[in-house]
Amino acid sequence: MNKKLIGKPSPSRLEALLKGQFGKASKDILVGPGPGLDAAILDLGDGRVMAVAEDPIFPAPGLPLDIMGWFTVHIGASDVAVTGVRPEYMTYTLLLPGSSPETDAGTLIRSISDAAESLGIAIVGGHTGWYDAVNMPIVGGVTVWGFAPKDRWVSPGGAKDGDVILMTKGPAVEAAALLTVVYRERLEARLSPKIIERLLARVGQITVVEDALAAFRTGGVHAMHDATEGGVLGGLWEMYAASYVPLRAEVNDLTVPEDIRDLAQVLKFDPWKAISEGSLLAAVDPARVASVQEVWNGLGIHSWILGRFDSRLKSNVLVRDGKETPLEEPDVDPFWELFFAGLK
Repeated sequence: MNKKLIGKPSPSRLEALLKGQFGKASKDILVGPGPGLDAAILDLGDGRVMAVAEDPIFPAPGLPLDIMGWFTVHIGASDVAVTGVRPEYMTYTLLLPGSSPETDAGTLIRSISDAAESLGIAIVGGHTGWYDAVNMPIVGGVTVWGFAPKDRWVSPGGAKDGDVILMTKGPAVEAAALLTVVYRERLEARLSPKIIERLLARVGQITVVEDALAAFRTGGVHAMHDATEGGVLGGLWEMYAASYVPLRAEVNDLTVPEDIRDLAQVLKFDPWKAISEGSLLAAVDPARVASVQEVWNGLGIHSWILGRFDSRLKSNVLVRDGKETPLEEPDVDPFWELFFAGLK
């Protein structure tokens, strides 16, 4: 019997499914499709590159529409920002249930436009429509792109031997925020109002645009990756797969913010493996680590050192709560089963 397919396939499954199926070959592609590669980098032939990324987004029912518009823009923009390239343009596809009032669409569109304007992004196209096959407002796809000088960008595959691995905000940021929205009434008997308030506030952290652009400006950043499906552990494995440099990472419960740790215990999921848009992973020159963290601190962004890329290692190593194990390829994200169960 086939295993139930849900969420993004594991990198090896996706590679087998897509292998060689990328249309016309082009010499202009500097970074194309691959594990952990958030955005493509295209050589424009005029001394510039273009970074472009695309995402569908499933928001949580019950999430205020204005907040939904904000974080969906940031999710799309984050995949470009991790290249060090500032997002400049966007197309956006908004799909609504047939019963959804036009006032809801208006709220979403205003929120999307306001969020894009705050990031300096122009919305240049897309699609808006009502369909009975849709049971809640969803983003069919958001495509974001920007331009930079040919020598001013990075990719998740740029990690170098000796680079220190930094993480912002903690694990499971997106999972914690959206699952709290879905399970809020059921959680009120298990978690304090203060913890629930902190979890709901994390919706505003579902972005790495500021994290990534600030770190890149500081210098010494060789690679950045947005820890989305598969969480922080999946993101670390993807950075290895993109760079071919093994890594050693150490995680423990003390690195998990209290509110996220409490939620994970109640809903019984591993926060290190759950979707974590908002957690930036960065490979940084050891001499620049303090500078990058200082900049983040000034912006109110907490960060932690997780480990180091080390070419002497024969394979990836994960040290978790003092126990050393291999760092495995990410599989099905635990968020999805909880998310869809919560909708029933």
